[in-house]
Amino acid sequence: MVIAPSFFGNIELGSIPAQEEQMLIGRVVEATLYDITGDFSHHYLKMFFQIHKIEGKTARTLFKGHEYSRDYLRSLVRRRTTKVDGLFNLATKDGFKLRISVSALTLSRIKTSQEKVIRDMMEKTIKDKAAALTLDQFVQEMVLGKIASDIYNQAKLVAPLRHVGIRKSKLLAAPGVLPPDTAPVTEEAEAEEEEEAEIEEETEAEE
Repeated sequence: MVIAPSFFGNIELGSIPAQEEQMLIGRVVEATLYDITGDFSHHYLKMFFQIHKIEGKTARTLFKGHEYSRDYLRSLVRRRTTKVDGLFNLATKDGFKLRISVSALTLSRIKTSQEKVIRDMMEKTIKDKAAALTLDQFVQEMVLGKIASDIYNQAKLVAPLRHVGIRKSKLLAAPGVLPPDTAPVTEEAEAEEEEEAEIEEETEAEE
């Protein structure tokens, strides 16, 4: 039986057959936040957990990351608006390192100078939060929308906004548990930009 971390209530995530228990170490299990909370409004958020310890018949996991589903991301994109994206590396109070992707979608097109102000607000908010919170606390506030709400409340003073969310996260390193992910931020940003361009093209074609 594979279970979620304790801060998600040790919810059962399913089972994975394996000839030897140790073969499960490092495996990544996918679920939705809806599977964990039972709240259907969370169905769009994909969650990833990595098995790091076997205790009898129980496989314990670490939070590995999350992301918006492709369909949900497509539903947010509108023509003649601006999508402000930020990609940031940060460290939590207890030494976990993450890479976070934040998006703010406006009601109309905005100036480049306004984009920069909003992006700076994103960075300050999430880095201040990470420095003050443990991984458990940070992940809960992130996936349940508390951090995005804090960013929204600041950024709406710069420009009218339709949506602010942390659309993707990735655990890069955990103290004494996982090897660090050394992929440069620029490479990941380029990959995300390509995916977003595809989504925008699909949305415009549908319109």
